[in-house]
Amino acid sequence: MAANGIVTLMTDFGTVDGYAAAVKGALLGVYRDATLVDVTHHISTQDVTEAAFQLATVYSVFPEGTTHVIVVDPGVGSSRRGIAVEVAGHYFVTPDNGLLTLVMANIPATRAIVLDRPEYFLANVSSTFHGRDIFGPVAGHIASGKVSFDQLGTEIPLESVVQLPWAPVTDSEGDIHAPVVSVDRFGNCRTLITRAALPVDISNIYVRVKDVTVRGVHRTYSDVPMGKTLALFGSHGGLEIAVRGGSAAQSWEIKRGDTVAVYTHEPS
Repeated sequence: MAANGIVTLMTDFGTVDGYAAAVKGALLGVYRDATLVDVTHHISTQDVTEAAFQLATVYSVFPEGTTHVIVVDPGVGSSRRGIAVEVAGHYFVTPDNGLLTLVMANIPATRAIVLDRPEYFLANVSSTFHGRDIFGPVAGHIASGKVSFDQLGTEIPLESVVQLPWAPVTDSEGDIHAPVVSVDRFGNCRTLITRAALPVDISNIYVRVKDVTVRGVHRTYSDVPMGKTLALFGSHGGLEIAVRGGSAAQSWEIKRGDTVAVYTHEPS
């Protein structure tokens, strides 16, 4: 799949400092005609798990040939690798620290390289800013289509790409358990439990997290009165707990990692 010139950017740099702009500048210095799309620069600091989730929910809506730069890099300057991976016709440029866990879990990767060709980096690479000095320029080269993917680094086994040690969904005697993997800005608590994992009749199942249990899975927020807690499938395709007009995370003190349990019977 040929690169299409679109580059998305996701970081934990925020927008108060100039770090995100510096990554863009380094990228545009290589390929001035790139179309840059900011996914977010407000991933919580060094939160690789949140970035992995956010990436998996958004990348596939972009056309094939898009290049994705993800820089959430608590190991910058250490022995962790910089890599580029092709999945489903998309190119991902990132530190090798688990950021691609969910992307690669859903669709097998095609090829992966370690970024070990300094001629495609900025000169005088900083030990603390690989986003600007390595990942930005490499993404520019990919997006331009003027440098082949294989030229940018040495091929590595796909199974060597670091994966986060988590189990997004587990079954136990017919019940389903899964952690809250993300809490969005509205306080919706999101899991990776899909519709296919649940019984045919979802109107009579029970969903519990912390001190709240709800019956049934609704189609939309407006199916319940204001202030009421509900379960529904969010836009990411997974089950989430929400409060109409409020925040489930604040109302029930839910945080990422808390277990959501789905029962086919009323829990005791």
